[in-house]
Amino acid sequence: MTNFTPREIVSELDRYIIGQNDAKRAVAVALRNRWRRQQVADDLRDEIVPKNIIMIGPTGVGKTEIARRLAKLAQAPFIKVEASKFTEVGYVGRDVESMVRDLLDLAIIMVKEEEAQKMRIKAEGNAEDRLLDLLLPGEPDRSPDKLEQQQGTREKLRKLLRLGELDERFVELESEVSSMPTMNILTPQGNEDLGMNMKEMFGNLFPKKTKRKRIKVSEAREILIETEAEKLVDMENVTNLARERTEQSGIIFIDEIDKIASREGLSGPEVSREGVQRDILPIVEGSTITTKHGPVKTDHILFVAAGAFHVSKPSDLIPELQGRFPIRVELDSLNAEEFYRILTEPKNALIRQYKALLATESVELEFEDDAIREIARMAEAVNQRTENIGARRLHTIMEKLLEELSFGASELTERKINIDADEVRRRLADISQDEDLSRYIL
Repeated sequence: MTNFTPREIVSELDRYIIGQNDAKRAVAVALRNRWRRQQVADDLRDEIVPKNIIMIGPTGVGKTEIARRLAKLAQAPFIKVEASKFTEVGYVGRDVESMVRDLLDLAIIMVKEEEAQKMRIKAEGNAEDRLLDLLLPGEPDRSPDKLEQQQGTREKLRKLLRLGELDERFVELESEVSSMPTMNILTPQGNEDLGMNMKEMFGNLFPKKTKRKRIKVSEAREILIETEAEKLVDMENVTNLARERTEQSGIIFIDEIDKIASREGLSGPEVSREGVQRDILPIVEGSTITTKHGPVKTDHILFVAAGAFHVSKPSDLIPELQGRFPIRVELDSLNAEEFYRILTEPKNALIRQYKALLATESVELEFEDDAIREIARMAEAVNQRTENIGARRLHTIMEKLLEELSFGASELTERKINIDADEVRRRLADISQDEDLSRYIL
């Protein structure tokens, strides 16, 4: 667990997300509290539960991005799920417990990669020996004179291999391929792991087939290093570490939670929606979920929920579930000034992305400041007239603006393109002024 201070966390989030300071501060404190809890005495540590967060705001204002960047900062297992994809027990659909199983699977991949990285030096040595065996095929001659000569040749090759002088040579590498026929196993809801276990069982019944392929030494080295590292990794230890990391620092982001809020006085699917809430409740409260890798406790997993709540409201959620999300933050709608900052300030700003893309075609793209402000103003105007989709509107406007240029970039004779406000208005005037057209195109 990284030990960033809340101020450092907010500063890092500022590099990618514009505005929404309340939400950033809330998640920064939640993440810092995970670290603080690890420093508390054992007898009190289990009593400190995470303060789950519910983020309320229209689409495209940064809810998902905040949670995604938070998980990267925490170096914690993180999964994003859509609440609307789940159905209550007894209906056809996804079981809510699958979110915890998926989180554990991700944690196992994460820990396995870390453990393989630790074993890389030893794996490189083993891979080097296997490569030398491929470069010097045949059984070694056991007579003393020949053995010494072969050893000398092997050491010379080892030096050349380390210097990269053999990288372009070809070797024949043998790799395993699955001989198991393609099959889908349908299992009842809540028993998805049963299907996976049956696939593994049947997979072990079929004999392993090998396939020889001719590849360069440089490629073979990387493949062999990965193979050798996997052999050195203790999977039982990986599973135990992943389960502990899931329980102690896992983050589950439940998007579109407003879609399962049931409005008073309505019937039909509303009953099912409330059923999903009741199924999610024990997981958020803290329960033990059975997985193929062993039981996982959810008591200390951090849950971050998000929803637009433009039809329903947070109070439409069942009271017990509301109580499990004590921290509520409202995210603001974005205006032209914030759109301008989104286009220019973040590390992954859209303007930078398009410049980099066209630079691959040797086209130097430049935007005048007034052009960027015009794009921002147009995005705000279209959002106000039609559906407010927040910063996502910038993607559609930028694509429409640069559509012709992107198509013909490889054939351009002029290698420096300058875009000003007049050019933006000329290309987008008809669409931005026609409400029907902008509704479907922008």
